[in-house]
Amino acid sequence: MSTPRMAIKRFCGTLRVLGSGLRIGASEETAGLGEVDGPILRHPVTRVPYVPGSSVKGKIRCLLEQQSPEYKPLDEGGPCSCGKCTVCQLFGCGSTANTVTPSRLVFRDCQPTEHTMSVWDRAGVDSEIRTHVSISRTTGAARKGALAVMERIPAGSDFNFSFSLRTFEGDDVPKYYKVLAEGFELLSKHYLGGSGSRGYGEVLIVNEDGTPMHEHLRKLAEAG
Repeated sequence: MSTPRMAIKRFCGTLRVLGSGLRIGASEETAGLGEVDGPILRHPVTRVPYVPGSSVKGKIRCLLEQQSPEYKPLDEGGPCSCGKCTVCQLFGCGSTANTVTPSRLVFRDCQPTEHTMSVWDRAGVDSEIRTHVSISRTTGAARKGALAVMERIPAGSDFNFSFSLRTFEGDDVPKYYKVLAEGFELLSKHYLGGSGSRGYGEVLIVNEDGTPMHEHLRKLAEAG
């Protein structure tokens, strides 16, 4: 059986951390002496914060599946395992046994822009520390032992963003663009990373010309 002809289109832009900080957590074992209990993910050599492409891809996939009537989880809360829906085609099937086609998407890790690096250098910091407490429902005071110290990327930070979409002969490319537009828009309305219910993770991904990525993808879908 011959391999379908393939095309790859790359999209580049910026991931903007808006009015609240962004927390992509790392394991506590990666924190150095004197660092917080809840560290953010950093490059192991440069120690510069970055946003993993897997975090963006996984969040968009999750949001799309949560609203999709086609969603068939592999297990409780797992990714779709049907192997046939558009989400499985784009992001990959959750079950190896049900995989019938290669995944279409590749998301790259997002490194801070030069402007953001210069802002961090001038400020002398590249993260902020937030302290959270749990309030006793009976006394109205902070509960003993319920203090959490979390690190996050400051609001206003920008990261270089890119992803690639590969397509094969016979693919419904406009439909792919439409579904991806929905996913990026959902992300802009929800949150990325951890502690979203506390206000963390408000982000917007824009195209190279500054247009929101979901608007750019929607125009491509409409153009056919």
